[in-house]
Amino acid sequence: MSLMGSLYTGVSGLQTSSNALNTTAHNMSNLDTKGYTRQQVQQGTRNYVTHARYTNKNWIQTGLGVKYTRTRQERDAILDRNYRRESGRQAFYDISAATLEEIEYILGESNEGHEFSEALSGEQGLWAAVQELSNDPTASVNQNLFVTKAYEFITKAQKVYNSLCEYQDNMNNKVKTDVNLINKYAQEIEALNRAIVRVEGGPEHANDLRDRRNYLLDELGKLGNIAYSEDISGYVSVRFEQVDLVKGSLVNEMCIYQDTQTGFYTPYWKMLAKFDKFDADGNPIVSEENIEGAKVFDLTQEISSLYNTDIGSLKSILLARGDHRATHGELDNINTDGKYEENWYHAHVEQSLVMNVQAEFDKLVHIITTKINSVLADGAKRATELNPDSTYLRDENGDPYQLFKLMVDEEGRPETGWTVGNIMINEELRQNPSLLSFRLDEHSEDKETMEALKKAFEETIYTLNPNVATPVCFYDYYKSLVSQLANNGAVFRAVQENQDVATDALLYAREQIVGVSSDEELTNMIMYQNAYNASSRYINVISEMLDHLLSTLGR
Repeated sequence: MSLMGSLYTGVSGLQTSSNALNTTAHNMSNLDTKGYTRQQVQQGTRNYVTHARYTNKNWIQTGLGVKYTRTRQERDAILDRNYRRESGRQAFYDISAATLEEIEYILGESNEGHEFSEALSGEQGLWAAVQELSNDPTASVNQNLFVTKAYEFITKAQKVYNSLCEYQDNMNNKVKTDVNLINKYAQEIEALNRAIVRVEGGPEHANDLRDRRNYLLDELGKLGNIAYSEDISGYVSVRFEQVDLVKGSLVNEMCIYQDTQTGFYTPYWKMLAKFDKFDADGNPIVSEENIEGAKVFDLTQEISSLYNTDIGSLKSILLARGDHRATHGELDNINTDGKYEENWYHAHVEQSLVMNVQAEFDKLVHIITTKINSVLADGAKRATELNPDSTYLRDENGDPYQLFKLMVDEEGRPETGWTVGNIMINEELRQNPSLLSFRLDEHSEDKETMEALKKAFEETIYTLNPNVATPVCFYDYYKSLVSQLANNGAVFRAVQENQDVATDALLYAREQIVGVSSDEELTNMIMYQNAYNASSRYINVISEMLDHLLSTLGR
């Protein structure tokens, strides 16, 4: 090859080294860019010039230098899939652990909540008031204390239950936010698909667009169980919970159905729903029946890492929230319609952290209030059996005094169910506690009623839920509830910590490939700089040789 041609070889080295330096600078400038993937320069030899061919094996060829073939992203597809699966699992248990911490706070076990345990069994609680009353039941001070502590008990109980309901509402709002986020991510992935195909239809590589798409896949993986694949043209199809979310240029919208009674949201796939009624504007009227086969999550599945059913923060939120406000009857398989239904508790309440506590807590309030009322009614009944004209523990209508009463609806009818949300203190007794005189018609103390009242608190005949066989008394019931929370919390936190370790290990391994190392890039920069200098020196040498030839032979 001529010396003039050799200049072209040197120029190719200058251009390629310059491009490689630009790529290295691009990596360095994106050192802290979220979602950025390190880019690597790939170089290749240019075609050879063949001068002569003597045999099949011996050719006389001259190289034309180096060429910049492409800028490749450094990624590991297996690490990406594993990381997205495990980060989704981590998000699932993060929500579960956070829910238990919030419930502990609501119950007052964090020393910042309602401190319900003090209202029940503390030194100034209802149980202490019952003990004081049993010592001297006819003392007006003790009677007033008993009614006052009963009022504080039901008031704090309602605050606790309402706080659990408010937390459900907060989680419910998060469901709507996450569904909107999933739809937003899906729309952006589809737009990125088109942009990537358009760019890579030419000689360029859409690395920065691919970085954004990979970041969105990372975020989607935290929200639910995803699977994805890329076709030969560059389109990525995404499945969310085994249903197509992005398929080519189509996006399957995830919608939410709001229950008319609870207001709770249920995510469902619009394309799988079956609508049979429409409003005046042509919009479908959504009902529970329409979306029965279109729900995004099957919350009746066993939660297990073996089956990958414990992946995604959205599913964890739905499980923790539940689908309604739970009450004590559901522990005995009484459904929301008030009818017995086999396995209702295990199918609809047990897996929900909030609903399980709601039902168990409501049972505690239910058994305490109804038992106290029953003790007072039995005392009045015994007095009447001895003296038919007795007014002991009876109001002006002759009905036994009840310390707790059911609230009334807007039409003045009493509520039903004796749940924490519809119980109130008897205002007549609150204003005049001495009506509970506990002095019989012959002016003696009603010790039998006092003993029955104390026995009601000390009887070990109540179980926390159908899975617990050990009976407890009133004040031990609450301790068992708190202990159950603590045990579950310890389990979830242990799983959470182990999952953090697994996810961090995968993230670290992935960052070793996709992350930008300043030390490595500086090393590459020196290497490409030396290559640039070498090419420059080569051109200078050729230039000197040409100058020598021209100046010497040109004479």
